[in-house]
Amino acid sequence: MTQKSVLITGCSSGIGYDAAHALAKRGWRVFATCRQETDCARLRNEGLESLRLDYEDESSIAETVDQILAHTDGTLDALFNNGAYAIPGAVEDLPRDALRAIFEANLFGWQDLTNRLIPAMRGQGHGRIVQCSSVLGLIPMQWRGAYVATKYALEGLSDVMRMELRSANIHVALIEPGPISTDFRRNARKQFDRWIRWEDSALADLYRDRLLTRLYDAGDQKDRFELPPSAVTKKLIHALESPRPRARYFVTVPTYGANLIRRLLPTRLSDMILASD
Repeated sequence: MTQKSVLITGCSSGIGYDAAHALAKRGWRVFATCRQETDCARLRNEGLESLRLDYEDESSIAETVDQILAHTDGTLDALFNNGAYAIPGAVEDLPRDALRAIFEANLFGWQDLTNRLIPAMRGQGHGRIVQCSSVLGLIPMQWRGAYVATKYALEGLSDVMRMELRSANIHVALIEPGPISTDFRRNARKQFDRWIRWEDSALADLYRDRLLTRLYDAGDQKDRFELPPSAVTKKLIHALESPRPRARYFVTVPTYGANLIRRLLPTRLSDMILASD
């Protein structure tokens, strides 16, 4: 059988790193990408084919796609879009430039990369596109408005692509993890420090009593129900290898719970439950 190929983004750590190594062990030809060349060099030393790709850098997306298709004679079996960040803070405190930046990284770059690869998949007559969404693509939570907005948008684009690409034999699937053991919270602190002027906010007392405690005082302690990245990889393997991939894959207990909340409860009641965070 011809070796199948997959492009995975955000492979420097966490979900992408685990997925890249796991799929390589299963016989896939993995193109593992990272934002920083130093991380790419590390992955190459670990035996992976790794190239630089930064969702916020349009030229890096174009160059990497060209390089990969040159290596594969213009084909690619699968794409796993992964790698995103959060900007914790109240919606009223999000600067316009912060929203621009997070949508570039969490949505626009994803769709740019995907659109550049769809023609190759159409040409070969098949393909898999798997999007790493979030429990926060299903439900909202306070202090997470910027991230929620990007994931809601990702869910909508992915649902439409799934319908539009069905006749081309290109399957689109969403993976929706809850808490996973990654550097996500540590990265969120950097974005919070960069963008949010909480001391000047009308909600300064709430920041001090709630959000700052969670971001800093709690350190890197695990959340309840937190799972390792391998839990996401398990669902990814099904999405890539099953003859009948699902449209959505839930990971962690909170995601299953969130789905029940959005499907069964009236909005006012669900708001009360979710606002208790």
